[in-house]
Amino acid sequence: MRNLSWFNKLMFFFNIVLTVLTIMGYALPFLAPKTFPLLSVLTLFLPMMLIINMLYFIFWGIQFKRHILLSGIVLLLGIPFINKFYKFSSPQYKEAVDDIKVMSYNVRLFNKFEWSEKKTVPIEISDFVKLKQPDILCIQEFSNAAEFDYSHFKHQFVLFKGNKIKTGQAIFSNFKIINSGEIVFPNSNNNVIFADLKREKDTVRVYNMHLQSISITPEVNKLNDNIEGIDKKRSERMFKRLSTAFKLQQQQAEILMKHRNKCNYPIIICGDMNNSAFSYVYRIIRGNLQDSFEEAGRGFGKSYDFKYYPARIDYIFVDKKFKVEHFNNFPEIVDSDHFPILTVLSPAGKE
Repeated sequence: MRNLSWFNKLMFFFNIVLTVLTIMGYALPFLAPKTFPLLSVLTLFLPMMLIINMLYFIFWGIQFKRHILLSGIVLLLGIPFINKFYKFSSPQYKEAVDDIKVMSYNVRLFNKFEWSEKKTVPIEISDFVKLKQPDILCIQEFSNAAEFDYSHFKHQFVLFKGNKIKTGQAIFSNFKIINSGEIVFPNSNNNVIFADLKREKDTVRVYNMHLQSISITPEVNKLNDNIEGIDKKRSERMFKRLSTAFKLQQQQAEILMKHRNKCNYPIIICGDMNNSAFSYVYRIIRGNLQDSFEEAGRGFGKSYDFKYYPARIDYIFVDKKFKVEHFNNFPEIVDSDHFPILTVLSPAGKE
C-alpha cells in the first residue's frame, strides 16, 4: 500500500469493498430472503459487480501490480455464475419434425393502459407469435384484446384474477390439455397456472409462473427523479417494499416447488420470476431442471427492458428428459416491458 499513489490507494479501497459485496452476492442464493431480505438486492446487480471486477483485473494487470490477485480470485470463484448471465456461444440447431417450440412472454396487458404510444401492440405481438409458431405459449399479464389472434392454437387454458383490473395467465398449446389448475399465493395477486399436455403417448406438465414484482421501474429518468428527491422516509419505504417483495417471492417459490414435487410427469416451468439468476428464488424454482438459456443461449439473454442493464428475469426451465436444442431472446421486439423468449426442445435420447 505504501508504494501506491493516492489514486491507486483509493481504487484499492473500492476494490476491497467490491470484493466483499461480490462474495456476499455469491453466498446469497443459499440464504433465504426472509433472513436477509435487503441483502437480496445484491443478487440483482451481481453481473455488474462481476464486470467491474474484470475492469479492476485489467486495471491492476496493466500496472503489473500484485493487487490483481484480489479481483483474480473473485473472478475465479465467480466462474460458475458467468454462464447465468452471459453465454459466449450456442450450439448449432437444425430443425426437426418432433421438436417442441416453447415461448414465454409477459405482454403487459397488450398495452391496455397505453404505456406505449404504439396503437398496434396486440397486432404486432400476434404477428410475432404466428411468425415463430410455438407449440406451447405461456403468457403473463394476459388481457382480452380482440386484435390478438390465438385461433391457430388448438387448446388453451386462461385464468383471470382481479376485480377492477382483470389480469390473466394463459397457456396456449397445440397439444391436448387433459388437466389444468391454479396455484394460489397468499397475500398476493400473483399466481401460477399449470396444464398437463398430452403429446402422443407422453404427458408433460407446463407451469406458467408470475412471481411478486419488486417494482423497480425500467425508465432511467424516473430513477433519476427518485434519487434527486430521495429522503429518509422515501428510502425507508423503498427498503420496506423490497423486503416484502423478496419475502413473498421466497414463499411463492417454496409453494410452487411443493406442488411440482407431487407431479410425476416431465416438467417445463415458464414465466416471469421477477428476480435474477443469482437469487435464492431462482435456485429453489430451478431445482434439478435445465435453464434453457444456459444450455443453448447466447449473449446476455436480456428479457426485461431495463435501460443500459441486461436484466434476465424471465425463464424457461426444462426437465432433463428433454434436450435443449435452441434458445433465443428477442430484445428488438419492444411491445412490452419484457421481451419474448423461445426455446426448442427434443427428446433427450435424440441423436
